[in-house]
Amino acid sequence: MSADSTTNGTNQSWGGRFSEPTDAFVARFTASVDFDRRLAFHDIQGSVAHATMLARVGVLSDAERDAIVEGLTEIRGEIERGEFQWSVALEDVHMNIEARLTDKIGITGKKLHTGRSRNDQVATDIRLFLRDEIDQVAAELGRLRHGLIELADREADTIMPGFTHLQTAQPVTFGHHLLAWQEMLARDHERLLDCRKRVNVMPLGAAALAGTTYPIDRHVSAELLGFERPAENSLDAVSDRDFAIEFTAFASLLLMHLSRMSEELVLWTSAQFDFIDLPDRFCTGSSIMPQKKNPDVPELVRGKSGRVYGHLMGLLTLMKSQPLAYNKDNQEDKEPLFDAVDTVKDCLKAFADMVPAIEPKKASMAEAARRGFSTATDLADYLVRKGVAFRDAHEIVGLSVAYGLKQQKDLSEMTLEELRQFSDTIEGDVFEVLTLEGSVAARNHIGGTAPDQVRAAAQRARDALAALAALGSQAEAGA
Repeated sequence: MSADSTTNGTNQSWGGRFSEPTDAFVARFTASVDFDRRLAFHDIQGSVAHATMLARVGVLSDAERDAIVEGLTEIRGEIERGEFQWSVALEDVHMNIEARLTDKIGITGKKLHTGRSRNDQVATDIRLFLRDEIDQVAAELGRLRHGLIELADREADTIMPGFTHLQTAQPVTFGHHLLAWQEMLARDHERLLDCRKRVNVMPLGAAALAGTTYPIDRHVSAELLGFERPAENSLDAVSDRDFAIEFTAFASLLLMHLSRMSEELVLWTSAQFDFIDLPDRFCTGSSIMPQKKNPDVPELVRGKSGRVYGHLMGLLTLMKSQPLAYNKDNQEDKEPLFDAVDTVKDCLKAFADMVPAIEPKKASMAEAARRGFSTATDLADYLVRKGVAFRDAHEIVGLSVAYGLKQQKDLSEMTLEELRQFSDTIEGDVFEVLTLEGSVAARNHIGGTAPDQVRAAAQRARDALAALAALGSQAEAGA
Protein backbone atom coordinates (compact mmCIF):
# COMPACT_ATOMS: atom_id res chain seq x y z
CA MET A 1 0.00 0.00 0.00
CA SER A 2 1.45 3.38 -0.93
CA ALA A 3 1.70 6.27 1.51
CA ASP A 4 -1.33 7.96 -0.06
CA SER A 5 -3.47 4.87 -0.62
CA THR A 6 -7.05 5.23 0.61
CA THR A 7 -10.41 3.57 0.16
CA ASN A 8 -12.94 5.93 -1.44
CA GLY A 9 -10.61 8.77 -0.46
CA THR A 10 -10.98 7.73 3.18
CA ASN A 11 -8.23 6.56 5.53
CA GLN A 12 -8.03 2.80 4.98
CA SER A 13 -7.63 2.10 8.71
CA TRP A 14 -11.31 2.87 9.22
CA GLY A 15 -12.74 3.44 5.73
CA GLY A 16 -14.94 0.34 5.62
CA ARG A 17 -17.72 1.99 7.62
CA PHE A 18 -18.05 5.01 5.30
CA SER A 19 -19.94 5.34 2.00
CA GLU A 20 -18.39 8.63 0.87
CA PRO A 21 -14.92 10.12 1.18
CA THR A 22 -14.00 12.57 3.89
CA ASP A 23 -14.24 16.18 2.78
CA ALA A 24 -10.78 17.48 1.85
CA PHE A 25 -10.99 20.31 4.36
CA VAL A 26 -12.15 17.97 7.13
CA ALA A 27 -9.29 15.61 6.35
CA ARG A 28 -6.83 18.44 6.72
CA PHE A 29 -8.64 19.90 9.75
CA THR A 30 -8.65 16.63 11.66
CA ALA A 31 -5.16 15.50 10.70
CA SER A 32 -2.39 15.76 13.28
CA VAL A 33 0.59 14.41 11.34
CA ASP A 34 2.07 17.88 10.85
CA PHE A 35 2.88 18.03 14.56
CA ASP A 36 2.57 14.53 16.01
CA ARG A 37 5.26 13.20 13.66
CA ARG A 38 7.51 14.40 16.47
CA LEU A 39 6.43 11.22 18.28
CA ALA A 40 7.67 8.97 15.47
CA PHE A 41 10.63 7.39 17.27
CA HIS A 42 8.57 6.79 20.39
CA ASP A 43 5.79 5.33 18.26
CA ILE A 44 8.28 2.90 16.75
CA GLN A 45 9.67 2.11 20.20
CA GLY A 46 6.17 1.26 21.43
CA SER A 47 5.39 -0.80 18.34
CA VAL A 48 8.56 -2.87 18.66
CA ALA A 49 7.65 -3.67 22.27
CA HIS A 50 4.06 -4.47 21.31
CA ALA A 51 5.16 -6.85 18.53
CA THR A 52 7.65 -8.51 20.87
CA MET A 53 4.92 -9.06 23.45
CA LEU A 54 2.46 -10.40 20.85
CA ALA A 55 5.03 -12.97 19.75
CA ARG A 56 5.75 -13.96 23.33
CA VAL A 57 2.07 -14.72 23.98
CA GLY A 58 1.67 -16.52 20.61
CA VAL A 59 -0.47 -13.98 18.77
CA LEU A 60 2.37 -13.39 16.28
CA SER A 61 4.94 -15.91 15.09
CA ASP A 62 8.61 -15.23 15.66
CA ALA A 63 9.04 -14.70 11.93
CA GLU A 64 6.23 -12.13 11.85
CA ARG A 65 7.74 -10.34 14.85
CA ASP A 66 11.15 -10.25 13.21
CA ALA A 67 9.72 -8.88 9.97
CA ILE A 68 7.85 -6.16 11.85
CA VAL A 69 10.86 -5.17 13.96
CA GLU A 70 13.16 -5.12 10.93
CA GLY A 71 10.65 -3.05 8.95
CA LEU A 72 10.21 -0.57 11.79
CA THR A 73 13.97 -0.26 12.15
CA GLU A 74 14.27 0.55 8.45
CA ILE A 75 11.46 3.13 8.76
CA ARG A 76 13.28 4.78 11.65
CA GLY A 77 16.29 5.11 9.40
CA GLU A 78 14.19 6.68 6.66
CA ILE A 79 12.84 9.24 9.13
CA GLU A 80 16.31 10.02 10.48
CA ARG A 81 17.62 10.59 6.98
CA GLY A 82 14.64 12.76 6.01
CA GLU A 83 13.49 10.28 3.33
CA PHE A 84 10.13 9.33 4.87
CA GLN A 85 7.11 10.61 2.97
CA TRP A 86 4.48 11.93 5.39
CA SER A 87 0.85 12.03 4.22
CA VAL A 88 -1.95 14.16 5.66
CA ALA A 89 -4.40 11.68 4.11
CA LEU A 90 -3.20 9.12 6.66
CA GLU A 91 -4.05 11.53 9.49
CA ASP A 92 -1.37 10.92 12.07
CA VAL A 93 2.06 9.56 12.84
CA HIS A 94 0.69 6.12 13.74
CA MET A 95 -1.07 5.43 10.45
CA ASN A 96 1.77 6.90 8.42
CA ILE A 97 4.22 4.47 9.98
CA GLU A 98 1.83 1.52 9.84
CA ALA A 99 1.06 2.19 6.18
CA ARG A 100 4.74 2.37 5.33
CA LEU A 101 5.37 -0.84 7.27
CA THR A 102 2.65 -2.66 5.33
CA ASP A 103 4.08 -1.24 2.13
CA LYS A 104 7.46 -2.74 3.04
CA ILE A 105 6.54 -6.17 4.49
CA GLY A 106 3.04 -6.81 3.21
CA ILE A 107 0.09 -8.16 5.17
CA THR A 108 2.23 -8.91 8.22
CA GLY A 109 2.42 -5.17 8.77
CA LYS A 110 -1.33 -5.08 9.27
CA LYS A 111 -1.03 -7.56 12.14
CA LEU A 112 0.98 -5.12 14.26
CA HIS A 113 -2.16 -3.32 15.41
CA THR A 114 -3.64 -6.51 16.91
CA GLY A 115 -4.65 -5.97 20.53
CA ARG A 116 -4.24 -2.20 20.58
CA SER A 117 -5.94 1.00 19.40
CA ARG A 118 -4.65 4.36 18.36
CA ASN A 119 -6.13 5.54 21.67
CA ASP A 120 -3.73 3.58 23.88
CA GLN A 121 -0.99 3.89 21.26
CA VAL A 122 -0.92 7.69 21.31
CA ALA A 123 -1.21 7.80 25.11
CA THR A 124 1.82 5.51 25.30
CA ASP A 125 3.77 7.55 22.77
CA ILE A 126 3.19 10.80 24.66
CA ARG A 127 4.30 9.27 27.94
CA LEU A 128 7.44 7.83 26.35
CA PHE A 129 8.18 11.21 24.79
CA LEU A 130 7.57 13.19 27.98
CA ARG A 131 9.58 10.77 30.11
CA ASP A 132 12.61 11.27 27.87
CA GLU A 133 12.12 15.03 27.85
CA ILE A 134 11.80 15.15 31.64
CA ASP A 135 15.18 13.43 31.93
CA GLN A 136 16.72 16.08 29.67
CA VAL A 137 15.03 18.92 31.56
CA ALA A 138 16.21 17.48 34.87
CA ALA A 139 19.79 17.36 33.62
CA GLU A 140 19.68 20.99 32.46
CA LEU A 141 18.01 22.09 35.69
CA GLY A 142 20.75 20.32 37.63
CA ARG A 143 23.37 22.14 35.56
CA LEU A 144 21.79 25.50 36.38
CA ARG A 145 21.60 24.67 40.08
CA HIS A 146 25.24 23.59 40.11
CA GLY A 147 26.27 26.88 38.51
CA LEU A 148 24.28 28.86 41.07
CA ILE A 149 25.75 26.95 44.01
CA GLU A 150 29.33 27.43 42.85
CA LEU A 151 28.80 31.15 42.17
CA ALA A 152 27.16 31.56 45.59
CA ASP A 153 30.10 29.87 47.29
CA ARG A 154 32.56 32.18 45.52
CA GLU A 155 30.55 35.26 46.49
CA ALA A 156 29.84 34.30 50.11
CA ASP A 157 31.58 37.47 51.36
CA THR A 158 30.24 39.90 48.74
CA ILE A 159 27.89 42.37 50.42
CA MET A 160 24.82 43.83 48.74
CA PRO A 161 21.60 45.43 49.95
CA GLY A 162 18.68 43.15 50.66
CA PHE A 163 15.29 44.55 49.72
CA THR A 164 11.68 44.48 50.77
CA HIS A 165 9.20 46.47 48.67
CA LEU A 166 12.27 47.12 46.48
CA GLN A 167 13.49 49.42 49.26
CA THR A 168 16.84 48.87 50.97
CA ALA A 169 16.15 46.75 54.05
CA GLN A 170 19.21 44.99 55.47
CA PRO A 171 22.61 44.03 54.11
CA VAL A 172 22.97 40.48 52.81
CA THR A 173 25.61 38.68 50.84
CA PHE A 174 25.36 38.09 47.12
CA GLY A 175 25.99 34.41 47.78
CA HIS A 176 23.02 34.29 50.14
CA HIS A 177 20.81 35.91 47.51
CA LEU A 178 21.90 33.40 44.86
CA LEU A 179 21.15 30.53 47.21
CA ALA A 180 17.60 31.88 47.55
CA TRP A 181 17.28 31.35 43.81
CA GLN A 182 18.74 27.89 44.24
CA GLU A 183 16.09 27.01 46.82
CA MET A 184 13.35 27.88 44.32
CA LEU A 185 14.94 25.62 41.72
CA ALA A 186 15.47 22.81 44.23
CA ARG A 187 11.72 22.67 44.81
CA ASP A 188 11.13 22.70 41.06
CA HIS A 189 13.60 19.84 40.63
CA GLU A 190 11.79 17.72 43.20
CA ARG A 191 8.43 18.49 41.57
CA LEU A 192 9.78 17.44 38.18
CA LEU A 193 11.07 14.08 39.39
CA ASP A 194 7.83 13.50 41.28
CA CYS A 195 5.90 14.25 38.08
CA ARG A 196 8.02 11.66 36.28
CA LYS A 197 6.65 8.92 38.56
CA ARG A 198 3.13 9.54 37.27
CA VAL A 199 4.29 9.83 33.67
CA ASN A 200 5.95 6.43 33.94
CA VAL A 201 2.71 4.40 33.85
CA MET A 202 1.85 2.42 30.70
CA PRO A 203 -1.52 2.80 28.90
CA LEU A 204 -0.68 0.24 26.19
CA GLY A 205 -3.10 -2.67 26.24
CA ALA A 206 -6.09 -0.57 27.23
CA ALA A 207 -6.95 -0.61 23.50
CA ALA A 208 -9.81 1.73 22.54
CA LEU A 209 -11.29 1.95 26.04
CA ALA A 210 -12.20 -1.51 27.39
CA GLY A 211 -9.10 -3.62 26.92
CA THR A 212 -8.77 -6.42 24.37
CA THR A 213 -9.87 -10.03 23.98
CA TYR A 214 -6.39 -11.12 22.88
CA PRO A 215 -4.22 -12.84 25.51
CA ILE A 216 -1.81 -9.93 25.89
CA ASP A 217 0.66 -9.59 28.74
CA ARG A 218 0.82 -5.92 29.71
CA HIS A 219 3.52 -6.52 32.30
CA VAL A 220 5.83 -7.75 29.53
CA SER A 221 5.14 -4.60 27.48
CA ALA A 222 5.71 -2.41 30.52
CA GLU A 223 9.02 -4.08 31.25
CA LEU A 224 10.17 -3.77 27.64
CA LEU A 225 9.36 -0.06 27.60
CA GLY A 226 10.76 0.70 31.05
CA PHE A 227 7.41 1.65 32.58
CA GLU A 228 6.99 1.12 36.29
CA ARG A 229 3.64 -0.61 35.81
CA PRO A 230 0.64 -0.87 33.47
CA ALA A 231 -2.23 1.55 34.05
CA GLU A 232 -4.91 0.00 36.26
CA ASN A 233 -8.04 1.09 34.42
CA SER A 234 -8.50 0.96 30.65
CA LEU A 235 -10.99 3.85 30.54
CA ASP A 236 -8.69 6.13 32.47
CA ALA A 237 -5.58 4.93 30.66
CA VAL A 238 -6.68 6.20 27.23
CA SER A 239 -8.29 9.44 28.40
CA ASP A 240 -5.92 10.65 31.14
CA ARG A 241 -3.80 13.69 30.39
CA ASP A 242 -3.10 14.64 34.00
CA PHE A 243 0.58 13.92 33.45
CA ALA A 244 0.77 16.54 30.68
CA ILE A 245 -1.04 19.07 32.84
CA GLU A 246 1.24 18.27 35.76
CA PHE A 247 4.32 18.84 33.62
CA THR A 248 3.02 22.19 32.41
CA ALA A 249 2.21 23.09 36.03
CA PHE A 250 5.82 22.31 36.90
CA ALA A 251 6.92 24.33 33.86
CA SER A 252 4.78 27.29 34.95
CA LEU A 253 6.29 27.30 38.43
CA LEU A 254 9.79 26.99 37.00
CA LEU A 255 9.24 29.83 34.53
CA MET A 256 7.76 31.95 37.33
CA HIS A 257 10.99 31.45 39.26
CA LEU A 258 13.17 32.12 36.24
CA SER A 259 11.10 35.23 35.56
CA ARG A 260 11.70 36.52 39.10
CA MET A 261 15.41 35.93 38.63
CA SER A 262 15.25 37.64 35.25
CA GLU A 263 13.58 40.69 36.75
CA GLU A 264 16.40 41.07 39.23
CA LEU A 265 19.05 40.55 36.58
CA VAL A 266 17.43 43.24 34.42
CA LEU A 267 17.35 45.63 37.37
CA TRP A 268 20.89 44.83 38.47
CA THR A 269 22.38 45.43 35.01
CA SER A 270 20.78 48.87 34.76
CA ALA A 271 22.86 52.01 35.31
CA GLN A 272 20.61 52.86 38.25
CA PHE A 273 21.62 49.68 40.14
CA ASP A 274 24.92 48.76 38.44
CA PHE A 275 25.25 45.61 40.57
CA ILE A 276 26.37 43.08 37.95
CA ASP A 277 27.72 42.71 34.48
CA LEU A 278 26.53 40.07 32.02
CA PRO A 279 28.91 38.87 29.30
CA ASP A 280 28.30 40.44 25.90
CA ARG A 281 27.29 37.10 24.40
CA PHE A 282 24.07 37.15 26.47
CA CYS A 283 23.16 40.72 25.53
CA THR A 284 22.35 42.74 22.41
CA GLY A 285 22.70 46.34 21.36
CA SER A 286 20.37 49.02 20.07
CA SER A 287 19.83 49.85 16.41
CA ILE A 288 19.88 53.58 17.19
CA MET A 289 21.63 54.06 20.57
CA PRO A 290 25.23 52.84 20.33
CA GLN A 291 25.83 52.98 24.09
CA LYS A 292 23.15 50.41 24.91
CA LYS A 293 23.80 46.90 26.20
CA ASN A 294 20.43 45.23 26.60
CA PRO A 295 19.90 42.15 28.83
CA ASP A 296 17.81 40.41 26.18
CA VAL A 297 18.23 36.86 27.48
CA PRO A 298 16.67 37.47 30.91
CA GLU A 299 14.06 39.77 29.36
CA LEU A 300 13.01 37.08 26.91
CA VAL A 301 12.91 34.39 29.61
CA ARG A 302 10.74 36.72 31.67
CA GLY A 303 8.41 37.08 28.71
CA LYS A 304 8.20 33.37 27.99
CA SER A 305 6.63 32.71 31.39
CA GLY A 306 3.29 33.94 30.01
CA ARG A 307 3.59 31.56 27.07
CA VAL A 308 3.93 28.56 29.40
CA TYR A 309 1.14 29.76 31.70
CA GLY A 310 -1.09 29.83 28.61
CA HIS A 311 -0.27 26.21 27.82
CA LEU A 312 -1.22 25.17 31.35
CA MET A 313 -4.56 26.94 31.14
CA GLY A 314 -5.12 25.55 27.65
CA LEU A 315 -4.63 21.96 28.78
CA LEU A 316 -6.81 22.41 31.85
CA THR A 317 -9.56 23.86 29.67
CA LEU A 318 -9.10 21.10 27.10
CA MET A 319 -9.80 18.40 29.69
CA LYS A 320 -12.40 20.04 31.90
CA SER A 321 -15.55 18.85 30.09
CA GLN A 322 -14.53 15.57 28.51
CA PRO A 323 -16.60 12.50 29.29
CA LEU A 324 -14.81 9.14 29.48
CA ALA A 325 -13.09 7.81 27.53
CA TYR A 326 -11.07 9.15 24.57
CA ASN A 327 -12.31 12.16 22.58
CA LYS A 328 -10.90 13.88 19.52
CA ASP A 329 -10.36 16.96 21.70
CA ASN A 330 -7.27 15.20 23.04
CA GLN A 331 -5.52 15.75 19.74
CA GLU A 332 -5.07 19.31 21.00
CA ASP A 333 -2.85 18.18 23.89
CA LYS A 334 0.34 17.79 21.89
CA GLU A 335 1.18 21.24 20.56
CA PRO A 336 0.97 23.01 23.94
CA LEU A 337 2.91 20.20 25.60
CA PHE A 338 5.57 20.19 22.89
CA ASP A 339 5.98 23.96 23.08
CA ALA A 340 6.11 23.94 26.89
CA VAL A 341 8.87 21.32 26.75
CA ASP A 342 10.85 23.28 24.17
CA THR A 343 10.44 26.57 26.02
CA VAL A 344 11.56 25.09 29.34
CA LYS A 345 14.63 23.47 27.77
CA ASP A 346 15.65 26.65 25.97
CA CYS A 347 15.20 28.86 29.04
CA LEU A 348 17.14 26.47 31.24
CA LYS A 349 19.97 26.24 28.74
CA ALA A 350 20.19 30.02 28.51
CA PHE A 351 20.31 30.39 32.28
CA ALA A 352 22.66 27.46 32.85
CA ASP A 353 25.10 29.03 30.38
CA MET A 354 24.65 32.60 31.65
CA VAL A 355 24.47 32.40 35.44
CA PRO A 356 28.01 31.10 36.11
CA ALA A 357 29.32 34.01 33.99
CA ILE A 358 27.64 36.73 36.09
CA GLU A 359 30.23 39.23 37.31
CA PRO A 360 29.22 41.10 40.48
CA LYS A 361 30.29 44.74 40.81
CA LYS A 362 31.25 44.50 44.46
CA ALA A 363 32.00 48.17 45.05
CA SER A 364 28.63 49.24 43.63
CA MET A 365 26.79 46.68 45.71
CA ALA A 366 28.52 47.72 48.92
CA GLU A 367 27.93 51.40 48.24
CA ALA A 368 24.23 50.76 47.63
CA ALA A 369 24.02 48.85 50.92
CA ARG A 370 25.60 51.80 52.74
CA ARG A 371 23.24 54.35 51.18
CA GLY A 372 19.97 52.97 52.48
CA PHE A 373 20.51 52.83 56.27
CA SER A 374 20.55 49.08 55.92
CA THR A 375 22.07 48.59 59.40
CA ALA A 376 19.19 50.38 61.15
CA THR A 377 17.78 47.08 62.42
CA ASP A 378 21.22 46.21 63.77
CA LEU A 379 21.20 49.42 65.81
CA ALA A 380 17.74 48.55 67.15
CA ASP A 381 18.93 45.05 68.09
CA TYR A 382 21.98 46.61 69.77
CA LEU A 383 19.76 48.81 71.93
CA VAL A 384 17.52 45.88 72.87
CA ARG A 385 20.58 43.91 73.99
CA LYS A 386 21.44 46.92 76.18
CA GLY A 387 18.04 46.69 77.90
CA VAL A 388 15.96 49.11 75.82
CA ALA A 389 12.42 47.91 74.97
CA PHE A 390 12.11 47.12 71.28
CA ARG A 391 9.41 49.73 70.60
CA ASP A 392 11.55 52.40 72.27
CA ALA A 393 14.59 51.19 70.31
CA HIS A 394 12.54 51.40 67.11
CA GLU A 395 11.71 55.05 67.82
CA ILE A 396 15.32 55.90 68.70
CA VAL A 397 16.59 54.42 65.44
CA GLY A 398 13.86 56.18 63.48
CA LEU A 399 15.00 59.51 64.89
CA SER A 400 18.60 58.61 64.07
CA VAL A 401 17.67 57.83 60.47
CA ALA A 402 15.72 61.09 60.15
CA TYR A 403 18.79 62.95 61.38
CA GLY A 404 20.98 61.04 58.92
CA LEU A 405 18.73 61.97 56.03
CA LYS A 406 19.04 65.65 56.91
CA GLN A 407 22.80 65.42 57.37
CA GLN A 408 23.23 63.04 54.40
CA LYS A 409 25.08 60.58 56.61
CA ASP A 410 24.67 56.86 57.03
CA LEU A 411 24.46 55.54 60.59
CA SER A 412 27.98 54.15 60.32
CA GLU A 413 29.26 57.61 59.31
CA MET A 414 27.91 59.40 62.37
CA THR A 415 30.11 60.15 65.35
CA LEU A 416 29.42 58.64 68.75
CA GLU A 417 28.30 62.05 70.00
CA GLU A 418 25.78 62.33 67.17
CA LEU A 419 24.33 58.93 67.97
CA ARG A 420 24.22 59.51 71.71
CA GLN A 421 21.94 62.54 71.27
CA PHE A 422 19.19 59.99 70.67
CA SER A 423 20.08 57.57 73.49
CA ASP A 424 22.65 57.57 76.30
CA THR A 425 22.65 53.79 76.05
CA ILE A 426 24.71 53.94 72.86
CA GLU A 427 28.41 53.38 73.51
CA GLY A 428 31.60 53.04 71.46
CA ASP A 429 30.99 49.35 70.70
CA VAL A 430 28.01 50.35 68.54
CA PHE A 431 30.25 50.65 65.49
CA GLU A 432 30.87 46.91 65.57
CA VAL A 433 27.27 46.38 64.50
CA LEU A 434 26.88 49.39 62.23
CA THR A 435 29.37 48.16 59.63
CA LEU A 436 28.07 46.10 56.73
CA GLU A 437 30.50 43.32 57.53
CA GLY A 438 29.42 43.23 61.17
CA SER A 439 25.78 43.18 60.19
CA VAL A 440 25.98 40.17 57.88
CA ALA A 441 28.38 38.31 60.20
CA ALA A 442 25.89 38.67 63.06
CA ARG A 443 23.30 36.57 61.18
CA ASN A 444 25.31 33.46 61.99
CA HIS A 445 22.66 30.75 62.12
CA ILE A 446 21.32 28.21 59.65
CA GLY A 447 19.52 30.06 56.89
CA GLY A 448 21.28 33.32 57.77
CA THR A 449 23.36 35.53 55.52
CA ALA A 450 26.67 35.25 57.43
CA PRO A 451 29.46 34.21 55.03
CA ASP A 452 30.23 31.03 56.98
CA GLN A 453 26.56 30.08 56.86
CA VAL A 454 26.44 30.75 53.11
CA ARG A 455 29.37 28.40 52.52
CA ALA A 456 27.80 25.74 54.71
CA ALA A 457 24.48 26.15 52.88
CA ALA A 458 26.25 25.85 49.53
CA GLN A 459 27.76 22.55 50.62
CA ARG A 460 24.41 21.23 51.79
CA ALA A 461 22.92 22.27 48.45
CA ARG A 462 25.70 20.42 46.60
CA ASP A 463 24.99 17.28 48.61
CA ALA A 464 21.24 17.54 48.04
CA LEU A 465 21.73 18.08 44.32
CA ALA A 466 24.02 15.06 44.09
CA ALA A 467 21.46 12.91 45.93
CA LEU A 468 18.64 14.08 43.68
CA ALA A 469 20.75 13.48 40.57
CA ALA A 470 21.47 9.94 41.75
CA LEU A 471 17.75 9.37 42.29
CA GLY A 472 17.01 10.66 38.81
CA SER A 473 19.71 8.42 37.30
CA GLN A 474 18.16 5.39 38.97
CA ALA A 475 14.75 6.27 37.55
CA GLU A 476 16.23 6.82 34.09
CA ALA A 477 18.09 3.51 34.25
CA GLY A 478 14.85 1.79 35.14
CA ALA A 479 13.28 3.18 31.96
